[in-house]
Amino acid sequence: MNDTLIIGTAAEGAVRFIGAETTNLVNEASSIHECSATASAALGRMLTCGAMMASMFKNEQDLLTLQIKGGGPAGAVVVTAYYDGRVKGYIGNPQVELPRNEKGKLDVGGAIGKEGNLTVIKDIGLREPYVGQIPIVSGEIGDDLTYYFTKSEQTPSAVGAGVLVKEDLTIKAAGGFIIQMMPGASELVADMIMYRLEEMESITEQLNSGKSIEDVINGVFDGMSPKIMEHRVPFFGCDCSNDKVEKALISIGVRDLTEIYEEGKSEEIKCHFCNTAYQFSNEDIGELLRRSR
Repeated sequence: MNDTLIIGTAAEGAVRFIGAETTNLVNEASSIHECSATASAALGRMLTCGAMMASMFKNEQDLLTLQIKGGGPAGAVVVTAYYDGRVKGYIGNPQVELPRNEKGKLDVGGAIGKEGNLTVIKDIGLREPYVGQIPIVSGEIGDDLTYYFTKSEQTPSAVGAGVLVKEDLTIKAAGGFIIQMMPGASELVADMIMYRLEEMESITEQLNSGKSIEDVINGVFDGMSPKIMEHRVPFFGCDCSNDKVEKALISIGVRDLTEIYEEGKSEEIKCHFCNTAYQFSNEDIGELLRRSR
């Protein structure tokens, strides 16, 4: 099944929802970074949430960056997402693995840790990007973004994201949702939604059973007239290039480039997001040095 992201409203516009199925996206990212099961779950949740949050943007050039760094063995998890559904990301320690938690689930919270912050950066064309930061609540990512929306954006929200990983470390199912109460929404509607979210199977269990993301959302909003306004396709994509890496090399300065060149060294620079390796021979370094001068 193809990945998909849906955007819509329910309860006569009192609620906004975004739902996403991201199995293929997460599988590609997990394969690129050679992730363990726990690392796949952590990175996959962040990628899914990044894709959903970026779908809220108004302009094609808008850019979202998410970072969660809690002092755990996973290291930092960083995701960049774009208006068009493209998302990329990496995890500091892709081989992190922990025993399952008390619920028998992959211990994403333990891998991320709680001694740190979740940072949200939105570059929407203003003079300075918007930066929001909250202390980590659980490290499970969905809980942390729920707290972020409520605390930093004053929007009562529910965020969920999950990843099911097979024994061979491929991804069985991945997806998520963001549900937000609009101004004027009744407490009764909010209570009903929270009750249904607490009682329903996890989103990944539902997707794995053959349900679509539309089915999942319709189940949450049964009787509340859910209306899907837009479909998009989230996908993993990196925009690194040889030209960009050359500029990064030049930016280290003439002195350091001269030292590399005179010692006869070559350089390999690897993109954090997609693991593409860019090779620069000593001759290439010399050419960059001449250009930088």
